Amino acid sequence: MVLIGLSLGLGMAAYNSSSNILFITLSLLLSCLILSGVLSWLNLRGVEWRLQVAPPLRAGQDTTIALELRNGKRFLPTYGLWFEFAARLVDASKSRRAESTLSANRAVVRAALAQSEAGQCRERVTLPGRLDPAGESRLDWTFKPERRGLLRVELAAVGSVFPFGFLRKDIGTDVANEVIVWPAPTEYRRHATVAMRRRSGGERVTRPGTDGDLMALRRYTPGDSHRMIHWKATARTGKLLVRQNAAESAELFSIWLRTDAAVWARPEQFELLIGLVATLSEDFFRAGCLASVAIDAEPPRSIRRMNDLERWLDRLAVAQPLAATIGAGANSGGKHNVLTFAPDGARGVIALVGGERAASA
Repeated sequence: MVLIGLSLGLGMAAYNSSSNILFITLSLLLSCLILSGVLSWLNLRGVEWRLQVAPPLRAGQDTTIALELRNGKRFLPTYGLWFEFAARLVDASKSRRAESTLSANRAVVRAALAQSEAGQCRERVTLPGRLDPAGESRLDWTFKPERRGLLRVELAAVGSVFPFGFLRKDIGTDVANEVIVWPAPTEYRRHATVAMRRRSGGERVTRPGTDGDLMALRRYTPGDSHRMIHWKATARTGKLLVRQNAAESAELFSIWLRTDAAVWARPEQFELLIGLVATLSEDFFRAGCLASVAIDAEPPRSIRRMNDLERWLDRLAVAQPLAATIGAGANSGGKHNVLTFAPDGARGVIALVGGERAASA
């Protein structure tokens, strides 16, 4: 606006005074404005960008979003670019429809815009230095997702004030990625319970142990029990071999999560519940004692590989309180210990096994 006002003032003064110096000044100013527009167009032309988001993302933990840049021009470099990133949670359960705002006043429109940007994280990252012709570069944006759920990460705009700083050029983009943010790890306390004790006649699993069926034979190493030596195989091969049996374990757990809205009426308590379920699932999986998981009336899912656990965490990331459902869920776990969850006062959450406390948060 200052440049436009200055140009109009110089033009009026030049025509009124018929001064050649003012006409030359006006022409230089207008030519600089035109040259600025042309150079800024050439500066942005041929630049390509690609947004990369590497899952998994965790609520409350720093994550890095990468933007890969490439200058497709053969001779001209690119200077002074900035990139505006934005991240916001997407509510996949609610479908939006177009609504008219002709009857809304200014306060209503401002309130709607403020609500839409309340849970949004925005930041501008500047490209250091220049991007050479046919060159490539990489920008990193580090931010911390505050909540779990479906997160939409987008490159909102690309801008520059090159070359003279007269005008700011912004280009909107439609580059975006959607990624799931897992629940944040939750600190909890484990309790000794009779239901979690090992029972006789347990299930045999394919990992080394001292009980159960014979899994393999291996060479004797110092520290092995002499009772585990397989004398027939030792005499046949001439090498000292010991038995390696499959471990017998009955400490397998099935997790059953119920999301009744009547039970979990407090949002912060429900978030604590999801965090506790996710943390227990990961800890039990690492310990090799997680058999299956289920939520509400959905059929139980067997957890055998890391991919199974990741899909379960993705399901927990978008879980919401629902109306009371009918179904057995993981309660049909049979011989496995079934973990259920209940509120503990107004803020806490407890995990139950056979009606006894197993863990609390």
